[in-house]
Amino acid sequence: MAPALPAAMIPAAMERPHFIGIGGAGMSGIARILAQRGAEVAGSDARESETAASLRALGATVHIGHAAENVAGTTSCVVVSSAIRADNPELARATELGIPVVHRSDALAALMSGLRAIAVAGTHGKTTTTSMLAVALTSLGLAPSYAIGGDLAGPGTNALHGDGEIFVAEADESDRSFQKYDPEVAIVLNVELDHHANYASMDEIYESFEAFVAKIRPGGTLVVGEHAGARELARRVSGRDDLTVVRVGESADSDARILAITPKGMTSEVTVALDGTEHTFTVSVPGRHYAHNAAAALAAGARVGIDPAALAQALTAYTGVGRRLQLKGEAAGVQVIDSYAHHPTEMTADLEAMRGAAGDSRLLVVFQPHLFSRTQELGKEMGQALALADASAVLEIYPAREDPIPGVTSAMIIDAARAAGADVTAVPDKDTVPDVVAGMAKPGDLVLTMGAGDVTDLGPRILARLSN
Repeated sequence: MAPALPAAMIPAAMERPHFIGIGGAGMSGIARILAQRGAEVAGSDARESETAASLRALGATVHIGHAAENVAGTTSCVVVSSAIRADNPELARATELGIPVVHRSDALAALMSGLRAIAVAGTHGKTTTTSMLAVALTSLGLAPSYAIGGDLAGPGTNALHGDGEIFVAEADESDRSFQKYDPEVAIVLNVELDHHANYASMDEIYESFEAFVAKIRPGGTLVVGEHAGARELARRVSGRDDLTVVRVGESADSDARILAITPKGMTSEVTVALDGTEHTFTVSVPGRHYAHNAAAALAAGARVGIDPAALAQALTAYTGVGRRLQLKGEAAGVQVIDSYAHHPTEMTADLEAMRGAAGDSRLLVVFQPHLFSRTQELGKEMGQALALADASAVLEIYPAREDPIPGVTSAMIIDAARAAGADVTAVPDKDTVPDVVAGMAKPGDLVLTMGAGDVTDLGPRILARLSN
């Protein structure tokens, strides 16, 4: 375990925390930082994983499987996410013992206390933009702390306690938990209707984002992307006198204006004008949306006093994050790339980016819908997005935390895709995907595994099958 840090770095309630679902992207990051700060971390997860092993290497106790006896009487708090159900035996045990239950967002807010926080929000692009900032600030020697919803390609981790004064955090709007944070700088990349189990309308979405913006510290900054929803949010909060709004985009009214995006294979060269000076740098992933993410990171860093010229060049150190157009490997002349995209806007952006990078190569997609509620509301648009691929295989819906909704199946997506002219194959058995792809793929093709569920596990299996 890492050497103990000053007591103020570990809130008293989290000196001996127990995490239910410690292997999750958000939960594991908080657990990792607490372990690095010297807390006695414990937790449980449904299955063994590399994340569990890495947490044990930091001194954490990780149980596989949820059971009441995993929660010790000496536990100072039990940390949960919105995905933990009320009948979880460890949650029931905590209630029985009178142990405080802390939501993941409250735990993260406590870790950011006293530091200069940059919180990155938006319906899409949060993980990438947070990662870009974390990598760039680290390469500049600023030793930031960070908590991200994915593993950085370089250090291979999703969170770190740093000795510097800046804390960069991904701010999740899905359950309104981002309203707990009080950042110095907030980035809102875009605002769209998603997470239909928690939001019934765009009005509710805007209200939630407005509550997030209201928590920005006095004298702080809101950085907004060029997306119409983000600009509408900026208009709605324009009456706050102690808030600076910085607009990022390609339009003439942008404060951080993107002047050029030049595709160069699997990278892009981007030029941004900020405060009268042009900065040109390389973004290591293709696609216009990733260039916009990098420009937002540049604008946010400048607002906490970092030299924009130095930060622009430091952004070139970003080499990717897990599941965001991540190259998994190549076999038989076929490249396999993994994408986390699960909302139609994200799907379209990643498919357009890969179409541009592929040139004359064919683009094949293995898509796994995520959540019944999202498929019910956006299944038609998902199918239309798949028309950008040369051929697609569509799996059954990954339920995550949801129960099935009668009549909602992946057939909704398949029908919409075929109506849009797409070549789509239904693959109800995930285990047959490697054989299906092997029958479709030819040397020079790009295969994209796409979705927020366990479709990511198929990349290595597809590569192994192609090798044979």
